[in-house]
Amino acid sequence: MRLAVAKINLEALAHNLAQVKQFAPHAKVMAVLKANAYGHGLVKIAQHLNEADAFAVARIDEALALRAGGLTKPIVLLEGFFHKDDLAILLANNFQTVIHDENQLQALEQANLGASISCWLKINTGMHRLGIDPSQLDDFYKRLQTTPNAKNTLNLMTHFSCADDVNDTKTAEQIALFNSLVIGKNQSHCLANSAGIIGWSKGHGDWVRPGLMMYGVSPMLNSTGRKHNLKPVMNLSTKVIAIRDVDAKQCVGYGGRWQSNKATKLAVVAMGYGDGYPRHAKQGTPVIINNQRYGIVGSVSMDMISVDIGDNAKGVKVGDEVTIWGEALPVEEIAHCASTIAYELLCNITSRVSYEYSDSLT
Repeated sequence: MRLAVAKINLEALAHNLAQVKQFAPHAKVMAVLKANAYGHGLVKIAQHLNEADAFAVARIDEALALRAGGLTKPIVLLEGFFHKDDLAILLANNFQTVIHDENQLQALEQANLGASISCWLKINTGMHRLGIDPSQLDDFYKRLQTTPNAKNTLNLMTHFSCADDVNDTKTAEQIALFNSLVIGKNQSHCLANSAGIIGWSKGHGDWVRPGLMMYGVSPMLNSTGRKHNLKPVMNLSTKVIAIRDVDAKQCVGYGGRWQSNKATKLAVVAMGYGDGYPRHAKQGTPVIINNQRYGIVGSVSMDMISVDIGDNAKGVKVGDEVTIWGEALPVEEIAHCASTIAYELLCNITSRVSYEYSDSLT
């Protein structure tokens, strides 16, 4: 019997990509596949994104895995390259690179490549993480236009820091700053991540970079994907492996964190932080068994969680499927219960979870 399974709904993936295009109908789509496609399986997800115009990853090994998997679309390295020797790899595999600091630009200028690389110049408009200072733009732009190692079709980009909150004025300020900086520079512009796509239409530019929303999860504060007509791509489930009786005032789990106030039954479920389940999920974090919600109790263990199914839980038995998150139980809700974000839960799925890809969840 298989225990923890991540069922990946490829039909939902296609639906979400279509939603991206409805939000930003005039922009090209750079599908973000970093961190194993947000825990969904890098190559397999990429192979089912035929309608995307390009892919984006964080590291060069992710890009190489895509090429090894037969993917031929343009691939952009969002963090750029980290060593001058990487440039030969970029050129050989037709990778595009972000340029975000002086060291990268100097390495590109000094390289002996014999051909040019497509570059994305990243401007820091307020994220203060990666990106050149606005005062450096004209110098970097001129140098990238001059060096034979960079193609003349230079792309300009930035990244939003607060786009998940439509009431925060920071994103509007970043859009205005970016637009003022690129006046007279007739190049493609890329600003919007998932939150920017949903919440800030004025920042769509020529390219958008959907990440989390492509997997059916809301990037916005206090909402789920359903609010934006997105469908969860991952349904994480497991099995009940034991049913046990617990008397009143008996403690359950490591540290005795939970004590029953009456006689009840527990379903022991094969899921724990060894599978990627959040260790700090609070008491009562929901799971679904036989279309009924129940709450977890006690400490989350490496391999197991305990679920209070009550003394009248009819029909719950060993081998029953347990939904951890998915279509019926948004991962955003579980993230809230664990005081974290959906990104982390999806990315933390471990290698002992089996993956099953299909065109539906039925």
